[in-house]
Amino acid sequence: MRALRAVGSRALLMLYVGSVAVPVAGSVTVAGAQVASDQRCAFGLEPFASPFCAELVASPDLEGVRGMLELRWVRTPFGVAAAPDGHIRNALTTHFEGLPSPSSLGPYRAFVAWGYDITMGRETKLGSVGNGSRSLGELPYEHFRVIVSAESNVNVPVRIGRIVARATSPSALMLAHRDAMAPMMLSSAEADHAHHGGWPTLPVDPRLAPSMMAGMAPGTAPWLPDARGDAAPVARPREVLSLTDGDTIRLVAGTVTRTIGGRTFTMFGYNGQYPGPLLQVNQAAQITVQFVNRLPAPSTVHWHGLRLDNRFDGVPDLTQPPVAPGDSFTYVLRFPDAGAYWYHPHVREDIQQELGLYGNILVAKRRADARVRVHREEVLALDDMLLDENGPVPFGTDTATHALMGRFGNVLLVNGEPSHRMSARLGEVVRFYLTNVSNTRLFNVRIPGVRFKLIGSDLSDYEREQWVESVVIAPAERYIVEARFPRSGRFVMLNSVRWLDHMRGTTSAVNDTLSVITVSARAAVPDLASSHARLLAHPDVTVEVARYLPAVPEAPQHTLTLGLKLNGVSPNMIAMLSGMAVPVDWNDGMPAMNFPLTAREVQWTLRDENNRENMGINWQFTVGDVVRIRLVNDPTSVHAMAHPIHFHGQRFIVLQRNGVAIDNHVWKDTAVLPAGEDMDILLELTNPGDWMIHCHIAEHLGTGMMAHFTVNPR
Repeated sequence: MRALRAVGSRALLMLYVGSVAVPVAGSVTVAGAQVASDQRCAFGLEPFASPFCAELVASPDLEGVRGMLELRWVRTPFGVAAAPDGHIRNALTTHFEGLPSPSSLGPYRAFVAWGYDITMGRETKLGSVGNGSRSLGELPYEHFRVIVSAESNVNVPVRIGRIVARATSPSALMLAHRDAMAPMMLSSAEADHAHHGGWPTLPVDPRLAPSMMAGMAPGTAPWLPDARGDAAPVARPREVLSLTDGDTIRLVAGTVTRTIGGRTFTMFGYNGQYPGPLLQVNQAAQITVQFVNRLPAPSTVHWHGLRLDNRFDGVPDLTQPPVAPGDSFTYVLRFPDAGAYWYHPHVREDIQQELGLYGNILVAKRRADARVRVHREEVLALDDMLLDENGPVPFGTDTATHALMGRFGNVLLVNGEPSHRMSARLGEVVRFYLTNVSNTRLFNVRIPGVRFKLIGSDLSDYEREQWVESVVIAPAERYIVEARFPRSGRFVMLNSVRWLDHMRGTTSAVNDTLSVITVSARAAVPDLASSHARLLAHPDVTVEVARYLPAVPEAPQHTLTLGLKLNGVSPNMIAMLSGMAVPVDWNDGMPAMNFPLTAREVQWTLRDENNRENMGINWQFTVGDVVRIRLVNDPTSVHAMAHPIHFHGQRFIVLQRNGVAIDNHVWKDTAVLPAGEDMDILLELTNPGDWMIHCHIAEHLGTGMMAHFTVNPR
């Protein structure tokens, strides 16, 4: 497959941009030379598809001129550098060698770079360039072109001189790819996958082009929970349980009835609620949870992010046996870290979590800030569901469907509600605890007219608060933000993203409403405007992080490479799936191909430095160890995509992304790694036991994208 892309596709791509160069994560050997991590677009690297590099193709008469356009990572507090509208941010840098004097080409004194959208309809002056490296800033487009021209002076307002070099953004290469592969798809789409009886027609968003592979279905039988009529109680909104040290609660997983969009169907719920009960507890407390399984299938409860005793982590066949229908299991939970957490099953998450089994935990700080900083708090679980005219699209009976990209929903939910509503008062400051509980979707959350103050993430505050226009949150991540509503009226919380249509190779802006917030004219008291305007530092986090940073080794002690294997997939479908990697899939742009691929055909992989894969990995650590781990998302995978990677039972900080050091740390348990990127984390090992590492896209986990590590007592 790689040979096909490197030879067959590249000849076509040359029509657009010439060749492209592979990004380098850490240090790799290329033609016998070591290439450092900051030389992601170095000359002489083997040309290949890269999300970060494109050749600046010189005019044919300029022999000896070589140029590269590099898309450098923009520092962000999130795992994805995205603008408020969802386009991926990159800082453009040119690298040239061999450029002659401008005057040798005519009446010119400068070389100037210009940026355009893909249609060449909009022109932006980027700045002067020359031999060596020059930074040019950003362009607000996913697909774009860059032209370098010789001009009479650097101050010309528009391009009028001769063209010296040109490049097209790597993301636009799929335009050529689709044009070349479409005839082959049309001729043999029917042979790519056998239709399995019993599956309904997949609902496809009308904003996407019709697929030439429509009509295919997974090679497994469909499954849905039985419609139980009056036997399944109508689900009710979640309750808040305020707990103290030593309390015991009962948590029952069972079937419920929901009505969404006029469709009534059977789902799952904890204690008959959607989401499950919100547990409020103080830091350092301990509680007991008596879990009862009344589902038609085995289950467990994983207490996501908690540094709890290993035997209560909820991983079937590793920390406990699965809880059979009708059986129970007792969990003892401790809460060493303040913050927002959540709980969910760890058996067939693609089904059980999608059908409503999730809930939040809010852990208050042991020593709360005496200052009044917010008027109230809102805990929001962000989710989506894939529904057709009858209810949920069925699941695979014995294997996960949608195994390539994950199961994207077509109905967005906040706390289980498709039409979520909130109210506020004029000037009210609200602290939002955001959790992404979806199977695969990344959200880009914003409230136009209101900016967010970013406070914290999974297991701690940030070292320093900062203003952000939107929050990019991957599955299983949590973010804590504060917002002040400056006027009365109607505000909307949006998911603002750029949808990708793989058939057309194009993107479009999509703004879906998550919640409507009505702000009354009655002023909130006390007035917190001045305190909200201040950004605070959190020295306790800085002190904790500083304990480790001086001893962090420069080289990683372990490496995980994120990749993909396909089994029994036809060359035609592989060719269609292949193409330019984009950092983030905000949507399922190829639903007719994603839907039928199951865990039998798709295997997402974690591969370590010793070429061990998935559960063949069993790293050994000792309590007190602090380890630097590099994660590399291989851009040469057939269909590279972003992965949220979760470490059980421990916490980590992100040290660097794409060679850029992180300068505002926060303790995490899950971090997303976009396609083609790399990151180094510092993993603190404090909890003895056998623990999991895995991708938190439910369907990727279902294909086996998980590894194992042991923390031995000292």
